[in-house]
Amino acid sequence: MNLDNPIRYPDKTSVEVMTKRSWWLVLWGFLIPGSAQVLAGNRKLGRFGLVTTIVMWLLVAAGLITFFVSQQTLISLFTMSWSLLILQVVLVFYGVVWFVLALNTLTLVKFVKVRPRSRFLVAGVAVVALFLSTGVSAYAAYVTNASWTLIGNVFAGGVREEPIDGRYNILLMGVDSGDDRDGIRPDSMTVVSIDAETGEAIMVGIPRDFQSTPVSEESPLKDLYAAGVCNTDPAVCKANGMFNYVSTYYPEFYPDAEKNGSSVGIEATKDVVQGITGIDIQYYVLVDMKGFEQMIDALGGVTINVPERVALVGSEHKGQVNDWIEAGEQTLSGNHALWYARSRYQASDWERMERQRRLQMAIVAQFTPMNVLTRFKEIASAGSQLIQTDIPESMLAYFVDLATKTKELPIETIELTPPTVDPDNPDYDYIYSLIAEALKPGVPETSQ
Repeated sequence: MNLDNPIRYPDKTSVEVMTKRSWWLVLWGFLIPGSAQVLAGNRKLGRFGLVTTIVMWLLVAAGLITFFVSQQTLISLFTMSWSLLILQVVLVFYGVVWFVLALNTLTLVKFVKVRPRSRFLVAGVAVVALFLSTGVSAYAAYVTNASWTLIGNVFAGGVREEPIDGRYNILLMGVDSGDDRDGIRPDSMTVVSIDAETGEAIMVGIPRDFQSTPVSEESPLKDLYAAGVCNTDPAVCKANGMFNYVSTYYPEFYPDAEKNGSSVGIEATKDVVQGITGIDIQYYVLVDMKGFEQMIDALGGVTINVPERVALVGSEHKGQVNDWIEAGEQTLSGNHALWYARSRYQASDWERMERQRRLQMAIVAQFTPMNVLTRFKEIASAGSQLIQTDIPESMLAYFVDLATKTKELPIETIELTPPTVDPDNPDYDYIYSLIAEALKPGVPETSQ
């Protein structure tokens, strides 16, 4: 027996020595994986464990330094599919290494030599340490895989665009592809114009029934809008009508749409919205209300202040109202939130637009780190069905960083609705001047 190393060569006849040794091995093995093997077991395995542990500490330290020096660089690493795949492999590797080391530590403890009263306590702590180390790694790998899947599914297409006059202009469209809906038409359309440096944002809300759009001469739709007047079915001439119409009858208008991560209907809608607002649009984000319902359920519901009761039916001619979303603060399930956004019962389109905007803000407010971490798989799964966009993966980190700036600033909102604008007979000169004034740098934020 070597008394100079009681951990490796303990007095096995001493219950007190073996009990203290068991605590040292379990605690050191948890705090510094590999140390228990260096002290009392296979030194080669222990050295391997220590090296992997030190490398992990260095990686964590590098991540923390990067976070404080250049957050966008760190965000880039977590929003690129290749880096997420590497991270997932690394996390699985560490999970396996820690699991092997933890099991090996249990064999080194020699429980039969430990004081009987301490055996279950030492064993319990060892098992908890095992699940903490491997469980954290496994869950992190699970979250990373969900992120990798989400980014691969949503941000697969599109090309990198440069700012126009220092701004990125993104068309947000809400569509309802539910089982009770025939085809797809945007129910809501909003242009978000974001300053590429400061994150200052302006939102322009566009009613779906907007008429007589002056599309540009370069647009494939120009022949359908002779002299700024739509010359086909009036229902198609609404701002959201071209989505289905062009997709069905004129798919050749936009031959490169799918290759660029878009669709014929989306490109037609972009042209119409550009004509209405005078804003050149670089990207789109399409939100499907069917996935929207799943997203809210994944978040555990959404809490919102309802100014006045809303019927859970589509419109007056859809039957008797048997249920309502009552006024006041309500926590809505996905289904009720969907009806809150889509209900037309005794309500104008402008009121629906306002409800949808209020709901969007409530959802953003509830995207807290704890909510996202505890429900990430469900949120990621819903996100894959919820969002379609042509923002490329290479731009994702930049827009995430820009969004953090936007969240800290007031957002100016312009609604092209009565009394500001008459959607049936719009004054485009007034609309263009209104939007141009809002886009000027340094203009105070106001709400219309």
